[in-house]
Amino acid sequence: MTALGVVGGVLQAAVVVGGAPLLLGLMRQVRARLEGRAGPGIGQPWRDLRKLLRKQSITPRGTTEVFRVAPVLLVAMTLVVAVVAPLVTTASAVPAVADLFVVVALLAHATVVIALAGLDSGTAFGGMGASREVTVLALVEPTALVAIFALSVPAGSTSLPAIVGTVLDDPQRLISPTSLLAAVALATVIVAETGRLPVDNPSTHLELTMIHEAMVLEYAGPDLALVELGSAMRLSVYLGLFTSLFVPWGIATTATPLALGVGVAALVVKVGVAGAVLAALEVFLAKLRLFRVPELLAGSFLLALLAVTTAYVLG
Repeated sequence: MTALGVVGGVLQAAVVVGGAPLLLGLMRQVRARLEGRAGPGIGQPWRDLRKLLRKQSITPRGTTEVFRVAPVLLVAMTLVVAVVAPLVTTASAVPAVADLFVVVALLAHATVVIALAGLDSGTAFGGMGASREVTVLALVEPTALVAIFALSVPAGSTSLPAIVGTVLDDPQRLISPTSLLAAVALATVIVAETGRLPVDNPSTHLELTMIHEAMVLEYAGPDLALVELGSAMRLSVYLGLFTSLFVPWGIATTATPLALGVGVAALVVKVGVAGAVLAALEVFLAKLRLFRVPELLAGSFLLALLAVTTAYVLG
């Protein structure tokens, strides 16, 4: 644990918590503009959260503690990743946790707790959404592990700060076949894990097509606010991790105020651009049929395997 890691962890947590709803608002605004609508504004998600926090929390009859603690666990696990991952700085506040397998496991567990909450509600739609979510998770988690592992081969370590540091020392690795294949595979994982098109449609409430929304239909008030905040944070963390691995420029390597300020600004700009590009692409994509989603995710896993193969073959 270093001063750079501690300061970076605090800054990363503040940026992710404060900026995640704004990222969601930016993406909705981009989609609205491309679809010819005015849009509600970038700050609308924060206004929605404030409104939900003022409402009464309602717990369905027959639910257990799993349903009640799931929103808190979702936010907490995502916040831990936001603190330890190399987003603003190359150092981690808790180096032992900033490992590829630990970070992916934390993000996967955050998905699992919401799926368990959907099952705990005892509704047909909650069970359906949980079943679909776990099916997607079973396909994307190995892909995420293998894709980032391909990047860890040149670094000789599964530590995320070490991987980012290796890319900074040798930027030519970013245009290698390993990096390109891993980038496509990880981008597919992000789309699937965050419930974006073409895997899921975040703007629909049609019960028969929902995945994420079906699991959280029974939440209301502050609990729903935590679920929405946690989901926005997961999107921000995934995009931040993606940009740190494949576009690491601007990330702070020293604890000077200037370097940290540039690191925060670079994170905000890179994640904002990535979110805007993702939102723009969604305008031209249609949602896949549920039975076609495994084919897409299997293809991404194959790309991740090819990335690992090329990493060992090309050295």
